[in-house]
Amino acid sequence: MIWKRETTIEHLNHIGQNNMMSHLGIELTCLGDDYLEGTMPVDHRTKQPLGLLHGGASVVLAETLGSVAGYLCTEGEQKIVGLEINANHIRSAREGKVRAQKTGPISRQQVYGLLRRLGKKANVSIIPHPHMLRHACGYAL
Repeated sequence: MIWKRETTIEHLNHIGQNNMMSHLGIELTCLGDDYLEGTMPVDHRTKQPLGLLHGGASVVLAETLGSVAGYLCTEGEQKIVGLEINANHIRSAREGKVRAQKTGPISRQQVYGLLRRLGKKANVSIIPHPHMLRHACGYAL
């Protein structure tokens, strides 16, 4: 288990009342040993004027899961805040709910699998390798 705080989904949703979570209808739906899931409706609160899910609302969902997960990884009076968020809007939505999941640190094999799947989907003839990503952004995987 990666969480250092004991809590329940009910408690996390309760503390999400009267703030951005409740304003956008974000609901935390599952708290596992190493992941947190949540949903957000695609409705009048989260759509842009052309009827699609607003990209900023998607970022709020991601930031909410990241912030709650960060909090759950702290102890005592420790505080955690984010400094930056970056988002790619892969698919659009006009109705229903969108689901997000925040998991623990990802492995080299997970990165490789993700790069392979996205490469195939984009019809990229060269399958990217995590080593390429390391050189491209300066991170060791």
